[in-house]
Amino acid sequence: MPKTSFMRYLKFTPLFILFALAFIQSCKRDPGSMSKEELANQLKKGHTHQKVMEYAVSIGIDTANYNQDKNPLAIFKVLEEIAYGNEPKLAFLQEAMPVDTGMIRAAAEDMVKGNPVSHVMEWLEPSYPDYQKLRYEYIQLKSNGDREKAKQVAESLNAYRWMHRQSQHAPRFVFVNIRGAYLKGIDSTGKVEVQMRTIVGKTDSRTPTMDTYATSIVTNPYWNVPKSIAIREMLPKVLEDEAYLTRNRIQIIDKEGQVVDPSEVKWKKIEKGKDFEYRFRQETGEDNSLGLLKVEIKNPLAIYLHDTNARYLFAGDERWRSHGCVRVQKPADLANFMAGKKMLTDDFFTEPDTTARPPKWNKLENRIPVFLFYLGADVNEKGAIVYFDDVYKQTKDKV
Repeated sequence: MPKTSFMRYLKFTPLFILFALAFIQSCKRDPGSMSKEELANQLKKGHTHQKVMEYAVSIGIDTANYNQDKNPLAIFKVLEEIAYGNEPKLAFLQEAMPVDTGMIRAAAEDMVKGNPVSHVMEWLEPSYPDYQKLRYEYIQLKSNGDREKAKQVAESLNAYRWMHRQSQHAPRFVFVNIRGAYLKGIDSTGKVEVQMRTIVGKTDSRTPTMDTYATSIVTNPYWNVPKSIAIREMLPKVLEDEAYLTRNRIQIIDKEGQVVDPSEVKWKKIEKGKDFEYRFRQETGEDNSLGLLKVEIKNPLAIYLHDTNARYLFAGDERWRSHGCVRVQKPADLANFMAGKKMLTDDFFTEPDTTARPPKWNKLENRIPVFLFYLGADVNEKGAIVYFDDVYKQTKDKV
């Protein structure tokens, strides 16, 4: 071929290359049209599957059960755990919310398109600031070989991922760490809006772990004394001194829900509570053991969040003193946060009021998730990682 002809064709080479690349690209299938099996195979071919597994390990996930040879779709379960965690060990779970499978698939498609694993994980994982700090702490602990603390942080990371799942579509949620005896009110972006101390269950009347939601906020609540407390603690005092009821503003309620005059009860025939057919109810007011506010949460264990008439206890570090319910340090802040509006002022709790007022139920407009966990590590108000004593000694008998 004459040199002039060759040079003429040579100048079109870049154009030919572009056409060739465009043809090759057109032959590639759009990940959006692939089945889950095809997506999983594509991720395995490019070693992306292995990179995802390595990333999962780096944030405290045990990948031993995610073997793609045994389960071709294992990559999707890994991505699901990265985004939403695994169900923690709970005494009560109201309802496991469905995961956003569209988001999980979108992550797989993005990686098939060539987006780096690290970039995809940035939007797949919870973006909560406290979660990110715990994630960095876990990497440091693994690097330093501190297995015990790393295990605690991994559990907390999973709890935050689980809260990310359970609080989908909720404007805010509440998290109580029983082990640290504090409460966080967190918005949908993971920002901590309110934080306060709590009084939680004693070692012999532990606050149970649970995942549920709040139904209403009750001002001036009655305290319907649990039967166990009534029989074990109150009844012996009443049998010894009937005036105990008057001093503590406690009413006797019969099976029909009617108030009974104490003089009508045949106290001498009651033996160790076996024949006690009534229940005790403390009148409303500042002297009530629930204080002036109760947050009702859905559960069969008679657990709720409430104010207290012993607010001085929040000043101490030993705050495992209740019969199982959670007393909160700043009830007005909690009520306003959960309602998403100014429901109460601090004056409601500081103005002396010994007058019994009728309870008022304020139904919450939105489903507000409430989590009670027992975590050994978390982020405090100053943004520092803190570790908590195992007050319930659950390292061996975890509930």
